[in-house]
Amino acid sequence: MNLALAMLAGMGLDAGLGELRRWHPLVGFGRWAKRIEQRLHCDARMAGVLAWALAVLPPVVVVAFVQFGLDTASPWLATGFAAIMLYLAVGLRSLGEHARNVETALAAGDLDGARQAVGYMVSRDTAALDATQVAAAATESVLENGSDAVFAALFWFAVFGAPGVVLYRLANTLDAMWGYRTARYLRFGWAAARLDDVLNFVPARLTALTYALLGRTANALHCWRTQGRRWKSPNAGPVMAAGAGALGIQLGGPAPYHGTWQDRPELGRGKVADVSAIIAARRLVNRGVLAWLSLAVLVGIGWEAIHA
Repeated sequence: MNLALAMLAGMGLDAGLGELRRWHPLVGFGRWAKRIEQRLHCDARMAGVLAWALAVLPPVVVVAFVQFGLDTASPWLATGFAAIMLYLAVGLRSLGEHARNVETALAAGDLDGARQAVGYMVSRDTAALDATQVAAAATESVLENGSDAVFAALFWFAVFGAPGVVLYRLANTLDAMWGYRTARYLRFGWAAARLDDVLNFVPARLTALTYALLGRTANALHCWRTQGRRWKSPNAGPVMAAGAGALGIQLGGPAPYHGTWQDRPELGRGKVADVSAIIAARRLVNRGVLAWLSLAVLVGIGWEAIHA
């Protein structure tokens, strides 16, 4: 039951406080990872493996020792510490705030403002996007980051507690820093990209299932089955295909990256994206979080009843 309480408390902190604006531990971790990269970078996979291990494992070990010590001293202190670790790793409120900025601009007819706002959510070029493309980009980001920034963190927290969620968030951060198919990172960043794929494999499919069960289930499952594997990311594809199908909207298709339009598979079935699609995606993620938290509480109550 303590794990469920920590999960509720961590998500409550995120809802109440949002992302730290100053002194966020991930900022310090980013600086630490950059120093390691400067020392170890070379065009070799093993260098990337070593760099990943040196960046990620020490913080995870420290968190594990602290958690173990607090478990021994006081279950309530341990629960509070775990809740703080989850709060620092999850990003539900931040995701909602970014999405609402796009919604507000589109609803006001401020296309330039909407382009700028969605630029904080996606890596594609946004200057040439029309209103429909802006709405689609924001909706895709909400669905995908619902998995990466929320459900995957909850999953690893449920499996391994505070050390699990810290491991996931640091690995995910390194993928964002090193996981690129460029000349500099193709080999050095290989481990960061692949390990992030591994850590997201199960959570992404649970997220896709969550979207399907809470939306247009048959349509979502069909889109997941027929479209998910076409996407270049093995985890984002199922998530966005199921999410688009659950919402009954059309996502994917061509998008501009680094000055050129790239062909992308279509995802979902239904109407084109607009402001209402972003709102619906945000609500779908929120309902999914509520469902996961409810399940965690029920499991915790059942566990306590069995061992009473």
